[in-house]
Amino acid sequence: MSSQGNPRVVCLGGGHGLAATLAAVRKLTNEITAIVTVADNGGSSGRLRQEFPIFPPGDLRMALAALCADDEWGRSWADILQYRFTSDGVLNGHAVGNLLLAALWDRDEDPVVGLDRVAALLKVVGRVLPMAATPLDIEATFENAGVLQKVQGQVQVATAAGKLKSLHLVPDNPTALPVALKAIEQADWITVGPGSWFSSVLPHLLVDEQRKSLSQCQAKRIIILNLDSHTDAQADEFAGNTPVEHLEMLHKYAPEMKIDHVLIDEAELEDGQRLQLLVESFGGNLHVADLRQFPGSLHHDVKKLISALSHIMDKSLVG
Repeated sequence: MSSQGNPRVVCLGGGHGLAATLAAVRKLTNEITAIVTVADNGGSSGRLRQEFPIFPPGDLRMALAALCADDEWGRSWADILQYRFTSDGVLNGHAVGNLLLAALWDRDEDPVVGLDRVAALLKVVGRVLPMAATPLDIEATFENAGVLQKVQGQVQVATAAGKLKSLHLVPDNPTALPVALKAIEQADWITVGPGSWFSSVLPHLLVDEQRKSLSQCQAKRIIILNLDSHTDAQADEFAGNTPVEHLEMLHKYAPEMKIDHVLIDEAELEDGQRLQLLVESFGGNLHVADLRQFPGSLHHDVKKLISALSHIMDKSLVG
């Protein structure tokens, strides 16, 4: 365990949700490890995966950019990595950072070495690691109006309507990275979410070694719930699941993992009493705050996240 003033924090997730968490956590500590879902099959990442046997770089790129050095060098390189080509040709829509990671992986083959090189370029605070040792796909079965539908692919799983019946990784039970497991073992705090629940959050619990490590470690676990649990408009996934249902799914796939803290936006608190009782049944505390960039926004405000996470961590130390 680290000193109280600079806790070791591991952040799990993917996409814009993880990037927002990382942007907040970096203001609270410089001992950060981001463990990122590696199953994206859409957009630039999906196209690169079709051409090369590599990790989807997009979510890893966003995590690196979120942790760039807070100076002109770091911010300028982060902007370059995030830049997307606009053309009528094959480069259209590709992010520069995706192409850079693809080039490093195609040359050296070791994905962690490639990530560390880009991290050094951005003077990243902390470290960014993939969720597993190999690229993955996600497969899920949904029930919609009594009909079962099986879908495969992160994009397809995120946008499928209906009740989730099962969720699997392909290949099944992939190997976790020892360096990621060590980071979890040594962590003071672990954050989970926000993000596409089925395709970016729950997959972390389908890597057996990682789930066991998350359950056995001494860290306090903070679950950050989404802002779009009832809304599919403007969202990147079909939502339609309540915060209670999201937590129940989390518990279903990791029943042995204690949940210490749950953070939710005040506008999502429709069934507060039921949610409170559920969180308490998991041994945790519920924290309600204004977390949105503005009313109706589907994105977390980084400054508000900083305040909420700081309150949780400081209160825990005092308690």
